[in-house]
Amino acid sequence: MATQDLSSNTSNTSSTAMSVSTEKDLAGGVQRSAHGATTVTGGRGAGEPAATRGKTSIADVVVVKIAGMAAREIPGVFDMGGGLSRTIGAVRDRVPGGRPNIGRGVKVEVGERQTAIDLDIVVEYGVPITDVAHDVRENVISAVERITGLEVVEVNVAVNDVHLPDDDTAESGGETRVE
Repeated sequence: MATQDLSSNTSNTSSTAMSVSTEKDLAGGVQRSAHGATTVTGGRGAGEPAATRGKTSIADVVVVKIAGMAAREIPGVFDMGGGLSRTIGAVRDRVPGGRPNIGRGVKVEVGERQTAIDLDIVVEYGVPITDVAHDVRENVISAVERITGLEVVEVNVAVNDVHLPDDDTAESGGETRVE
């Protein structure tokens, strides 16, 4: 079976049969797998540059973790996630051997070359919310684009709560009404 060689712009045919995925691999490009990973493919063969031989896959969870870390780096961000997810996260953090969920409050959609990110944050009382949201947006876009190479088309920031200084004393077992 003769198929068209997609690695060049000529209409030469090859005598070797190739599958559709192999043809896409030879052409180079980006593919999306069923498990939510973005795959950047390159050509094959000795004639191709070393950096383009093979493929790189970026799973959705990678973008979630990068965005979560970048958002938490901003001063004024107290926590991330909605009320229920923060409650479950607090329980998980108290379990011996439990690790904090860095992706809490982060949802992503990863396409072939682009990603969109939604963040749920809790801000400290007294900080300008619009400034915090702006700084979070800039830091997340910078980190995700630098680390993954994906273009970030939007970062939506939803402020779900404000952390009040009195909240710390209530959690730390302040004065009780019963003995």
